[in-house]
Amino acid sequence: MKHTIKNIFKITSVALALLCSTGCEKVDFGDINRDPNQTTEPITSALLTNALGLASGRGIAATVWDQGGIRTIAGYYAQYFSQTQYTEFSRYTKTTTNMDLFYAGVMNDLQMIIDYNSNDATKEQAAANGSNNNQIATARILKAYNVWWMTNLWGDIPYSQALKGSGNVPYDKQQDIYKDLIKELKEAVDQFDGGASFKGDILFNGNITRWKKFANSVRMLMALQMSKVDANLGKTEFASALSHAAGVIESGADNATMVFPGGAYDNDFYNYYNVVLRDDEAVAKTMTDWLSSRNDPRIGAYGSSSVGFPYGLTRDNAVAFGNANTNFARPIHPGLRTATSPIVVLGAANIWLARAEAASRGWTAENAATAYAKGIEESMRQWGVYSATGLVTYLAQSSVDLAAGSALDKIINQAWAAWYPNGMQGWNLWRRTNLPALTPAPGQASPIPRRIAHGANEQNLNPTNWEAGVAGYTVNGEKDSQWGRMWWDN
Repeated sequence: MKHTIKNIFKITSVALALLCSTGCEKVDFGDINRDPNQTTEPITSALLTNALGLASGRGIAATVWDQGGIRTIAGYYAQYFSQTQYTEFSRYTKTTTNMDLFYAGVMNDLQMIIDYNSNDATKEQAAANGSNNNQIATARILKAYNVWWMTNLWGDIPYSQALKGSGNVPYDKQQDIYKDLIKELKEAVDQFDGGASFKGDILFNGNITRWKKFANSVRMLMALQMSKVDANLGKTEFASALSHAAGVIESGADNATMVFPGGAYDNDFYNYYNVVLRDDEAVAKTMTDWLSSRNDPRIGAYGSSSVGFPYGLTRDNAVAFGNANTNFARPIHPGLRTATSPIVVLGAANIWLARAEAASRGWTAENAATAYAKGIEESMRQWGVYSATGLVTYLAQSSVDLAAGSALDKIINQAWAAWYPNGMQGWNLWRRTNLPALTPAPGQASPIPRRIAHGANEQNLNPTNWEAGVAGYTVNGEKDSQWGRMWWDN
C-alpha cells in the first residue's frame, strides 16, 4: 500500500509539472501546508536546549565521551580506554570523520540564536526567552567551545565564512581561529547585561555568573594550549582570563556539569552499558597502572575494578585477555554511572592544575604547589574519594611531591589523570606536552596519531577548499594524514 501511494504521488507530481510547463498560473493554497501545532519562527530557548543536548551521544556531555565516536577515539589515543574486541582504533587504523553534521546541528542552532537576537525584525520576539544580549553572549561562548574542540580534532577548518548558507567554504588557519575564539570569549563575557537570563539553559540554569566563569576558564585552557608555539600570547591571555573580575571555576559548585534526569535522557555511560548493552570498552592498563603506582584513591571511581585492560592489543589477544579476566575495569564505577549520574564537562580540578602549570612556567605569580594540591583535592572531591588526611598522605609520596623531581612533569601528569574520562582533553594535553610518556600500541611501527582526518563528505562537496585546508597535514606523501600536527603541536 505504501509503495502504491508513493507511486501515485510520483505520477501526480509529474502530471502537475507537465501541466505547468505548458503555462499555468501560480495557485495560492493558503494555509493548507501549515501545521497549526508548529511554530514558523525558531524558539531560541529550545535551540539552546538542543545545542546543549541531553540525548545520549550528543550535546556538550558528548564532548567528554560519545559512545565509540571521535571523542572516545581520542580517549584511546590518550590511553584512557582500551578496546576489548575490535581494536582497530587503538592500533591506529585511519580514522575519518565528516564535519558537516556538527555544522548542521549544534553550530547551526547557536548561529540561529545569535542571528535571531541580532535582527531588528526578530529580536523583540526572541527577547521572550531572555534578554537579547544574554542570549547572544551565551551562544557565542558555547559556539566558541564547540569550535575549539573541532579545530583541535582537524586543525584548519571552515570558520569565518561558515554557517552562512554556502557549502563552498574556505578553511581558516588554526592560529587565526584560536585568536578569534579568544576574542569571542572576552567579548561575550562583557556582553552579558542585567536583563533576564536565557531560558532553556540545562547546563547552568540561567546562572550568568557561572557562564562567565566557564568562558574565562575555557580561555585559560586555550591560552595554555598555545604554550609550545606562542608562549607570549598564551601568557598574556591566561593572566587576563585569570584576573577577570567575573572569576573562573574554582570549586565544585562552579563546575560545568550536565545533570541527567534519566528515562529518555540517561547518563551516557549508563546508556552504553545498561541500555545499548555494549561491553567492548575498558579502562586502559596505562591508567590503572598510573593510579596504582601512586596509591591513588580515584582508581575505585574511574572503573568497575582495578584490573586495567592492556592497551592496543590485536583482536585475538584482546579477546583472550577479556576471557581470562572477566572482571576487567569498565569505565566509571557502576555507582557513578547510574541513569541520573552527572557528567562533569569542565571542573575546578582541571582549572587549578592549569593554574599550577602556568605558575610553574612563570606565567603567573601564583604558587604552583598550592594550585597543584588544590587541583588534586578538587579531582578527589569530584569523584567522591576525598579525605583531608588521605590528601596529605597522597601528596607526600615521592611520585607526587613537587619537591621531588620535575615539578612541571608531575603537574602535567596529574592534569592528564584529572581530565579522565575526557579523552579529547587528555589527548590535547599529551599532544602539546608529550606527557605522560605514552607507549604506542605493541607491534605498531606507527606512532600515536596527532589529529583526525576528514571524511568523504568534505572531499566530495567542498573539494577545492578541502585540498587547500589539508595541505599542511601531508606526512610521508599521505594527504590529510592523521600524523599531521596541529599549529599548536609544532
